Amino acid sequence: MAKLRGTGMAAVNYPTGMNLGGDPSQALVHATTSGRFVVTLSATDLGQGLRTVIGQIAAETLGVLPEDIYVDTADTDTGPHDMGTFASRATHRVGNAVMIAAREARDALLDVAAEDLEAAREDLVLDGEGNISVAGSPGRSLRISDIAARAQFDYGRTISGRGAWMKPRSGVDPETGAMDPDSTEAHACTVAEVEVDTETGEVAVLSIRSAYEVGRQVNPALVRGQIVGGAWMGMSHALYETTVPYYPEPGHSPRDFSEYLMPGPHEMPEIDCVVLEYPSSNGPYGVKGVGEMTANSPIPAIVNAIYHATGVRIDTLPVTPEAILRGLDAKARAAGGGTAPANG
Repeated sequence: MAKLRGTGMAAVNYPTGMNLGGDPSQALVHATTSGRFVVTLSATDLGQGLRTVIGQIAAETLGVLPEDIYVDTADTDTGPHDMGTFASRATHRVGNAVMIAAREARDALLDVAAEDLEAAREDLVLDGEGNISVAGSPGRSLRISDIAARAQFDYGRTISGRGAWMKPRSGVDPETGAMDPDSTEAHACTVAEVEVDTETGEVAVLSIRSAYEVGRQVNPALVRGQIVGGAWMGMSHALYETTVPYYPEPGHSPRDFSEYLMPGPHEMPEIDCVVLEYPSSNGPYGVKGVGEMTANSPIPAIVNAIYHATGVRIDTLPVTPEAILRGLDAKARAAGGGTAPANG
């Protein structure tokens, strides 16, 4: 028997958010007496880093440092409305709502600063590090934290903002089928290299290399983490994860997650990626969705690589060793050779 190598490719374009319209998210932003800002959401951070990127978006809009932002994901009983964390929508939808809320809070902040500095509001400059100064007069400046405290104790005002973002409704033209089905689309292409053992049917994934076009990266480290994690999930979906049937009978299926079959660290292949940035026109600072799509293209790329190595086309997941061996036998019979030859 032999170990055969193959290379497969797959590409995907992935829409951000729900189709055709709606899909709203809301956000609230307010300053505390200590000068920090609280962003209140009902969106959920599932471990994808939503709180981190939302804090960065709020800080950029308010002109403060990220450490001056606290993101409170609250809950659906007490927080502003949100459709949920799905469809790779969170950074795009919630980020837009947070930007709108942060701009309103920033306007309230500038109103107080203009009075305190005795300057026109249009002459005020935020340096992005928590300071407001008068253009052309760097000596006339205040810390945003001081302005937030004075707003409440000296002026009796709140520094707060509300934001909501919803995709405009887009119907389907009954004559042409034309529509605007999503807010924006990200793109990816993956090339996978595998080695197939024709005696055991086992597949070793040697490398997964991808190019991703994700709009503007708010946090490149988190984008990289999504891509690496997605490659692992794609590999797992392609070759391992299933509930039934388990050989030789369904009674051998996993009873809990400790028995659920997934690849371990020693089975992880070489993972490499290139990230391209083409900002979207309607995402916060050009953001697109980069969540679920990272697990998509690795799956068909691996399956195509198996086909390239063996000549066996498998159209069910996961691609188990049994499926590969049965495919090799069927290929050999079709060629008139009985069972699979030694070279696969």
